[in-house]
Amino acid sequence: MTDPVTICTVFPPHVNSLGLWNKSDSWPVHNYTLPILEFEITLIYVVTQLTHLFLKLFGLPVFAAQLLAGLLLGDLGLDRVVRHSSRGFSLNPIFPFANQEVLNIISLSGYTLFTFLFGVKMDVGLVYKTGRKAIYTGALTLIVPLIAATATLLILTFQWSLQADEIVQLLFITSMHSLSPSPVIHCLLTELRILNSELGRLALSSALVSDLSSILLTGVSTLMTVMQRDPDKPLIDLTVMIVFTLFVYYVCRPVMLWMVRKTPEGKSVKDSYILIILLAVFGSGLISHAARLSIVVGPLILGLAVPDGPPLGATLVRKLDFMVNRVFMPVFVTTSMMRVVVQQEVPDGDQTAVRATAIITLVIFLSKFVASLVTPLCCKMPLKRAVTLALVMTSKGVVEVAGYTIARDTWIIVHGVFNYMMFTVVFSAIVVPPLVMLLYDPKIKYAGYQQRNLMNDKPNSDLRILACINRADNTPAIINLLDAACPTRECSITLYVLHLIELVARSMPVFIAHDIHKWDLSNYSYSDNVIRSFTQFMRDNDGAVSVNVFTAVSPPQYMYDDICTLALDKDTSLIILPFHRKWSTSDGSIESENQNVRDLNRRVLKTAPCSVAILVNRGHIRCTNSSAEGYRVAVVFLGGKDDREALTFAKRMVKDACISLTVIHLVDASDHEESHNKWEWVQDNEMLKEVKQKSIGYVSYVKENVQDGTRTTRKIRSLMDDDEYDLFIVGRRYKVKSPQTLGLEDWSEFPELGVIGDMLSSAEFRCKSSVLVIQQQQQRRRWRD
Repeated sequence: MTDPVTICTVFPPHVNSLGLWNKSDSWPVHNYTLPILEFEITLIYVVTQLTHLFLKLFGLPVFAAQLLAGLLLGDLGLDRVVRHSSRGFSLNPIFPFANQEVLNIISLSGYTLFTFLFGVKMDVGLVYKTGRKAIYTGALTLIVPLIAATATLLILTFQWSLQADEIVQLLFITSMHSLSPSPVIHCLLTELRILNSELGRLALSSALVSDLSSILLTGVSTLMTVMQRDPDKPLIDLTVMIVFTLFVYYVCRPVMLWMVRKTPEGKSVKDSYILIILLAVFGSGLISHAARLSIVVGPLILGLAVPDGPPLGATLVRKLDFMVNRVFMPVFVTTSMMRVVVQQEVPDGDQTAVRATAIITLVIFLSKFVASLVTPLCCKMPLKRAVTLALVMTSKGVVEVAGYTIARDTWIIVHGVFNYMMFTVVFSAIVVPPLVMLLYDPKIKYAGYQQRNLMNDKPNSDLRILACINRADNTPAIINLLDAACPTRECSITLYVLHLIELVARSMPVFIAHDIHKWDLSNYSYSDNVIRSFTQFMRDNDGAVSVNVFTAVSPPQYMYDDICTLALDKDTSLIILPFHRKWSTSDGSIESENQNVRDLNRRVLKTAPCSVAILVNRGHIRCTNSSAEGYRVAVVFLGGKDDREALTFAKRMVKDACISLTVIHLVDASDHEESHNKWEWVQDNEMLKEVKQKSIGYVSYVKENVQDGTRTTRKIRSLMDDDEYDLFIVGRRYKVKSPQTLGLEDWSEFPELGVIGDMLSSAEFRCKSSVLVIQQQQQRRRWRD
């Protein structure tokens, strides 16, 4: 071991200076704690951000930038350059020894809060709901490396005659490096934007299984280290942690539940409650430290006891997440990496420990990689995808950085071993993300040659629809729209309902398939009203409609993957999405807008494996069965595959005698549409043939000649002013240019609705006609997996 360094400092410390330009201040500015701390944090932030700006060009996450920033500021970078300059100037004024303890306390406090927040977000109960694939993968990736590394350690002990302290170091490295911590996996999947993918869910579930054993394993490893020095302490320390755990779950958790009950519905938890919990977090860290365990064990246990979701869990995440992940964690990772120091003379004992560490880490990597492949390949997962999963499970991150840093500071491992292990983390952070992006693209599965749209369905075939619910008011609008689609036993509808819930105060996305025949209110309270409403809709259309309800709890930016995956698995022809605006049913004014829903709709339009419809509900979609007067539907038809898809859906509706359909065909006044694209013109005429001949239901056909976009706008405005239709159905006309809409694209507020859909949904009109905008499936090239 390297001899400890004794440092002399001023006590009590000088915190605030008298100012940079104050001549009376006899102390240099860098001798004051607060100014130098502010400068250090600012310097770390600037260097980290500049490094990230460069590295993100190569697809590397911000964690890699934080590690490299530590190298740039540490002994291998700026510090070494300055110390060896001609002036002999040192970086001590920037990172003085006297102030390093303050910076270390700040960074360690940040990691403590990071661990606590992860405990808040973690749902241990999901382990019981994970599939066998995740359980076997998580178990094998932990057990196999441990066995292989332990066997290697035994061989090295006899071959090289390792000393007791070297064996303790290698045991710690074995236990630490064999883990696949879920915080590391979660951060990697989030950075790569594959958290909600099939691979991401499997990796995160497997890591969660591994985590349950890792907490115990880390504790046992630490206790073994203590036992080697003082055999009488471990039993007392273990008893303290057991008592503390019982205290948290039987005292602290009931207190937090009381805080939840005292908080009015829809309101945030009081700041005083948050302050009490923060004090408890750091107090729990002191208890775990006193029990000779890692300082983060106590905060993790306390975080697991926090009631999930709003108001308490959500408030804690909202108030702490930004500060912890954007300020404290960059400081922690960077300062940990700055501890890497190149030693010119390494003791022989340290050289032996480093060589043994290199062999054991290589054995752990290979065994973990192979173990991660076994279960997926046995479950018929493609080789490329299985290799990607193995890379994710072998990745290293902030948990390993924290473990090695704390072990180095507490003299569990020597400097040489610490340096080597930190470079393995750097290697993982630089190599794994690009390889994962190269091998795995979740959007590939949505591409293909199979036709999944309304036009390719047989006229009286079962219509498979996926309806998405974001808000409570989406449910009646979609039910009434589907009721207007006239489901019958001969022309039935198979409906898949996906209730989308934003992930709050949880790290792992959840996907639930509800069995409505065995529905229990207590199990699915989040989706209770949705299940109840669509179950009643199915009963009202006995034999004509079958309903399956799902709930997806995930971050808004990844919800599109839940939608597209379900549509692909269930072979649906149409996805129905609610518009992001909510209108008042009284005067037609805008009540609210949700930008997350709009972003979701645009992602689905771009990625979906089938046709997509956006429903703009302005309160005029009503149930046809309960309506005494007729239900009036209008299709604005200009031509193109999206318009033909819209007309196909409208034709299904006119089988009900209560529904009348008007097709408003806007044609170029020059009457030369066929000259633009003859095949498109032929298909449009074939689609309109039944309408023109009035051979189906209550249909009327109106042909309007328009010369340009201005005339089209006037026609649309007159339709809205008359307010005689309950529902407009139009095609999005994606990337279709025509004289009828010339110049209108530049004025479109919502391109996802298309030119005509955007005009019909404009807030300028106070009419209550709802709009359904349909985009036909977009064919993409499919590459082999």
